[in-house]
Amino acid sequence: MKAIVTGHTKGLGAALAANLLARGVPVLGLARSGAPALHEAYPDLFEEIELDLADGAALAAWLAGGALQHYLDGTGAVLLLNNAGVVGPVGPLDAQDPQAVLRSVALNVAAPMALSAAVVRASSGAQRRILHISSGAARNAYPGWSVYCATKAALDQHARAVALDGERGVRICSLAPGVIDTGMQAEIRDTPEDRFPMRQRFVDLKETGTLVDPEQCAEQLVDYMLGAGFGAEVIADLRTLS
Repeated sequence: MKAIVTGHTKGLGAALAANLLARGVPVLGLARSGAPALHEAYPDLFEEIELDLADGAALAAWLAGGALQHYLDGTGAVLLLNNAGVVGPVGPLDAQDPQAVLRSVALNVAAPMALSAAVVRASSGAQRRILHISSGAARNAYPGWSVYCATKAALDQHARAVALDGERGVRICSLAPGVIDTGMQAEIRDTPEDRFPMRQRFVDLKETGTLVDPEQCAEQLVDYMLGAGFGAEVIADLRTLS
């Protein structure tokens, strides 16, 4: 078994990579920066590629280079954790930088879809499990989050359609992990209310100590991904999984 984790250098992605490695699962991390602590702790299990997943041309070039096929060669089972994502641009349309919209869609939608296809094509005969990190914003529209809501909803719909394909050896789930105490949450709390009217709700979650610890969330997510029931619910919420 091998795992691929996007956005593995911080937040939930870092916790997911560390959790898998602690279980003895080899991990390939994909992110713009590196994770030297993981290299030091797991030199025989951890590899990473510094790659801007929001740069479609760079991702396409890497996928065409054969590195993914080489990494997965002979692997009996593959886990793909599409975790990397951004919440911005935040605000109504007249406050959105079009270039930021393009980067957000590339990172939040195009990259996980392309990686999903690439992993399945590169691992014929293996058991493939694909996890999209979704959000409650995929299922409920929030003012100021039109881009984030739309991109996360796209992952949900992608998972639904892939599941309908019924491809042998492929399981997929688009899962909302809850509100996690990460840098993204700090970014949300720093957003002016005129751009994100629901800001106070997220401030309150932090102040009342109700944000979920990333390591605790990662433990539950990896347990679920490795369990027999993974993919039974194509659209899921970690808080309501039995």
